[in-house]
Amino acid sequence: MNYVRSFTHFTGFYLFYGLSWPLLKLPLNFLYLISDLFFILSFYFPGYRKKVVFHNLHNSFPEKSDKEIRKTAKAFYQHMCDSLVESFAAVNMSKEEMSRRCVWKNPELLENYFSRGKSVISVFGHYGNWEWLSGLPLHTKYIVLALYRPLRNSYFDSFIKSLRQKYGLKAVPVIRGYKVIKEYQTSRIPTVTFFLSDQRPARDKIRYWTRFLNQDTPVMLGAERIARRLDQVVVFFSIYKIKRGYYEVEIIPVAEEPQATGNYEITGIHTRLLEKQIMRNPEYWLWSHKRWKHKPEVKL
Repeated sequence: MNYVRSFTHFTGFYLFYGLSWPLLKLPLNFLYLISDLFFILSFYFPGYRKKVVFHNLHNSFPEKSDKEIRKTAKAFYQHMCDSLVESFAAVNMSKEEMSRRCVWKNPELLENYFSRGKSVISVFGHYGNWEWLSGLPLHTKYIVLALYRPLRNSYFDSFIKSLRQKYGLKAVPVIRGYKVIKEYQTSRIPTVTFFLSDQRPARDKIRYWTRFLNQDTPVMLGAERIARRLDQVVVFFSIYKIKRGYYEVEIIPVAEEPQATGNYEITGIHTRLLEKQIMRNPEYWLWSHKRWKHKPEVKL
């Protein structure tokens, strides 16, 4: 059975790789033509998770009309397809082009922390093109770590990992995250560690609920717990889409003295920052994610 699974993973990846490799060598402006085709297929036909997208949007914005919801959903699908081809375009994207397309507005904030020997926990959501944040090592002296969940297909996993590490980032399986972060700190090597803050926690791991986009929402506490335990500064990466293929990232302080904060205070702050970002331009968030699969238990 393992042999069959391994063979399926192998053939599936190399079929994808063989078909996509010639396309990935094309300029990004040409890849946007492919994005436009993906958009038509995903929005106007049965499409990709349309029921989930419209359900999430209606619940998050009950004040909006059906016409407004459809307009936002359409813009989301266009952006989702764009961000997909943008992420894969990094295969042949130079450091100079990445720096030009994803601009960091205030990297000097990180350099101030670095000069003080402080490690940093950075939180952000599935917003804009979060994959292009992997270009941060081009703008800082920090070792940049990104926690991730390995894919079941080891071939795809290696490919995606190589994309994320192209500009110097170090991808770390989430199961080893705390150990790796602590090892760097023990060695007095300052790090910036990426945490995606809007992932859905497993039902048995839920410890904190809040109101987020008009819904009761469980939020993962990993970033706050590690920051407080290891006394690492917490910042939020606020992503702005300037135009097609161009983004800006603003670094917003969340907690410079994390051990002085109360329980859930850090989590509450970065959750509100993400919510504010989504409310500003909702089409750039990942609405196809089943974020509200879990509901609070009602105690009688």
